[in-house]
Amino acid sequence: MNDVIKRDILEIITRILDIVKEKDFNDAAELSKLSDRTIHDASIFQDEDSIGIAVVAYALSKLYVRTELVSETMKDLLRRAYNNLLDNNPEGYRKKIKEILKQIGDEDKKLGLYIQEVIKQAEIKKGSRIYEHGISLARAAEILGVSQWELSYYVSQTTIADDELERVPIKDRLNFARGLFK
Repeated sequence: MNDVIKRDILEIITRILDIVKEKDFNDAAELSKLSDRTIHDASIFQDEDSIGIAVVAYALSKLYVRTELVSETMKDLLRRAYNNLLDNNPEGYRKKIKEILKQIGDEDKKLGLYIQEVIKQAEIKKGSRIYEHGISLARAAEILGVSQWELSYYVSQTTIADDELERVPIKDRLNFARGLFK
C-alpha cells in the first residue's frame, strides 16, 4: 500500500472515531467531507483501499444523522482496521473494512434494506466522483464493484458529464511541447 494512502486512511479513521466518540451529530457533514477527501487519492492511485474507507465514511455520515447508529462493535472494527494499517497489514485492513460494511448492514434488521441501499448508493456516488476526476466510467465502476449501467445512470442524472473542462488553447499546448524538445 502506498505510504500517502496509508497516512490519509489513518488520519481519516482517527477523525471518524473522534466524531463518533464526541457524539456530535452536527459533525455528520464532516464524515461526508472525509469521504470526499479520499476520492482524490482513489483518482490518482486507483486503489480500493481509499474507496473502502470513503464508502464507510459516507455510509456512516448518512446513518449517523438518521439513526445515531455507531455501535461499540463498529468502533472496535475501525480501531482494528487502524491497527492493521499501523502493523503494515493491508489485507487485515481490507478484511476489517468489509466487516464494517457488513456490520452496518446487520446492525438493525429493520433498517437492513435501507442500510444496504445507503452502502450501494455510497459506492455509486463515490464512483461518480472518481469519474469526475477524469478516470473512465468503466474503471471507476470496476474499482467500486458496481455495474457500469448503475454508474452511468447516476452520472447522467448529475451535471458531471456536462461540465466543461478547462481547456488549454492549442497554441499554448504547442508552445509547451516545443519547449520540451528544445
